Amino acid sequence: MDDAWKEEYHGKAPELFDPAPVGVAITTGPDHTLTYTNEAFRRSFGDRAPGRPMRETFRDLLQEDYLDLFDRVLSTGLPVSLAEAPISLYYPDSGYEERFFSFSLSRISTDRPGILILVVDVTRHVMAAQQADHTVERHRRALHRFQSLLRVSADIVWVTNPEGEPIEPSPGWERVTGQTWEEFRGRGWLRALHPDDREPAYRSWRAAIQDARPWEYVYRLRTVDGDHRHFEIHSAPVFEDGAIVEWVGTCVDIEQRWRQERRRELLERAAVATAEHAGVREMLGALADVLVPAIADGCGVHLLPDFTDRRGGAPVVAERVATAARAGLPRQPPSGEEWFAADSEFTRTVRRRRPLHRTFPPGEPPRGLLPEATRDWLVKASANSVVMLPVTVDGTVAAVVTAAATADREPISGDDVALLGQLFDHAHDALSSAIQYQRTHQVALALQHSLLAEPPAVPDREIVARYRPSPATAEVGGDWYDSFVLPDGALVLAIGDVAGHDLAAAVAMSQLRNILRGLIVDREGPPGEILRRLNIAMATLTPDGTATCALAKIEEPEPGEPRLSYATAGHPPPLLVGPDGDSRLLEDGTNPLLGLGDLFDPPFRSATLGLPPRHTLLLYTDGLVERPGENLNIGLGRLRERAGELAGLPLAAFCDGLIGHLPTAGIDDMAMIALRRPG
Repeated sequence: MDDAWKEEYHGKAPELFDPAPVGVAITTGPDHTLTYTNEAFRRSFGDRAPGRPMRETFRDLLQEDYLDLFDRVLSTGLPVSLAEAPISLYYPDSGYEERFFSFSLSRISTDRPGILILVVDVTRHVMAAQQADHTVERHRRALHRFQSLLRVSADIVWVTNPEGEPIEPSPGWERVTGQTWEEFRGRGWLRALHPDDREPAYRSWRAAIQDARPWEYVYRLRTVDGDHRHFEIHSAPVFEDGAIVEWVGTCVDIEQRWRQERRRELLERAAVATAEHAGVREMLGALADVLVPAIADGCGVHLLPDFTDRRGGAPVVAERVATAARAGLPRQPPSGEEWFAADSEFTRTVRRRRPLHRTFPPGEPPRGLLPEATRDWLVKASANSVVMLPVTVDGTVAAVVTAAATADREPISGDDVALLGQLFDHAHDALSSAIQYQRTHQVALALQHSLLAEPPAVPDREIVARYRPSPATAEVGGDWYDSFVLPDGALVLAIGDVAGHDLAAAVAMSQLRNILRGLIVDREGPPGEILRRLNIAMATLTPDGTATCALAKIEEPEPGEPRLSYATAGHPPPLLVGPDGDSRLLEDGTNPLLGLGDLFDPPFRSATLGLPPRHTLLLYTDGLVERPGENLNIGLGRLRERAGELAGLPLAAFCDGLIGHLPTAGIDDMAMIALRRPG
């Protein structure tokens, strides 16, 4: 065997075959390139140059059907045995001789899949039945054992009795774990496993022995350096006369592969978590749940909304938006506000934009590293390490992730810190979109609430307004209401809804409200005429937008006899509710949707009626009455019925009873403004 080939295999399993009493050869690849032969093989077939296909190296011996067997074993993975095959060999001293060999072909898995060839010279057995039984038995046992080693490139090889207890020292096991033969034998090998893996691994091993089936498993072994590394175990029973006489197994270090698979799995889970959420808080909370318990036992996430705008030397105000903890550990509150001094480790970490990684004795975190509440959690959980990771989004530190490991697991490693950073780097685009959405939402929400002013105090009138955003979406709606008193003492109530659920809808809502105010104050006119002029203005200012509106004006031409004038444009009709619960929908002032331009030439209609004492006028948006797939009249009927039941309550309770207890779809905003003339 040449030195280059030995260097490639690093002295692993093929050297086990050097003293074997049977011929052993190994090929790799689909062309079956010869890579190894032991001495017994060379004695039988002569020196064959490694690195060349079997078709060339054994051109003088191999028949085409033999090569077909090689192809079949490599493609199917099923071993093939060939007993007492005749082969004509040339010997310098005696010329050609016909000899008999038994072959076993098994697929092996290294970096390059190949074929393990086991050859036993059975010429004397065939030619002379008097061959000694002990020689036959020795060859047969060797053949059976090597047939069980389908995976020969291993760091550790071990042999047990039928009950699963080691019966021979394993140099590989001792080299990796440091256990001597006395420590290894019996069940001592379990003490080299990670404490969390001992019971499940032993249970799985016993089940394989019970079922007499091959055992494949992955557990963590404590190495001589004190670290734990993942090993893949393959074991198979060796049969004689139908009975198991021993088990042969291998252990292969797969730590690097396991880390790669773990990284891929976590990144996939993080991608799913970010895809399922639109809000930045929900997204960060989902990422915290991915980290625990895969990387850490506890995790907290803080948002930094104004770090770049803070004055020099000012404390940092961070909002805790998510926490996570593995089962059995206490969990910090998922929300809250925390202050960090300008010279704190937290603030310095944010300023440096680099992770802070600390390892310490279990339950003894250093003071000043984290807030006292977090430090108390680390003490109670017997934490042994912590990492603070600034999360940079669009060039700004938007959040800080704090993760900790407890004494039940090894401290967070440098590889774990790197994986943590990769996870949030992969989530950058989703977090960027969520943060931009949140900022836009906050601006729109502030704009919307600025338009929902408190109604004015008017003598001999009660006015109550209510607004409830949709619980099913974080978007800003286009619902608005307004009320004010004109110079001549007339009271105006208005409510409307602009199409859309975003910042553009909020801006359009603001424009619509302000234009309507200007039109009302600019000149006198019935509500229908004012809505007609508003429709013309919309065609110029927002040609692609549509909106609905209900406008009511309460005047008192004669003392004690108020008159109500109203008009609607594509909006649900106002509701007038009497003190006894009788109600009616005001539908005489109905007009087309705003934003349709001059498609409707007829003038907008208005309607007028008296406003009796103790009657309630209610203007509302469609979120209060509409349900997908349901006729609007059903929702309007529900509103009338509920309003009749609440008619005797104070006006504030009347409004709360409607907006809080009507069975609506819950997918749209709801707004209302109500006026009542006391008795």
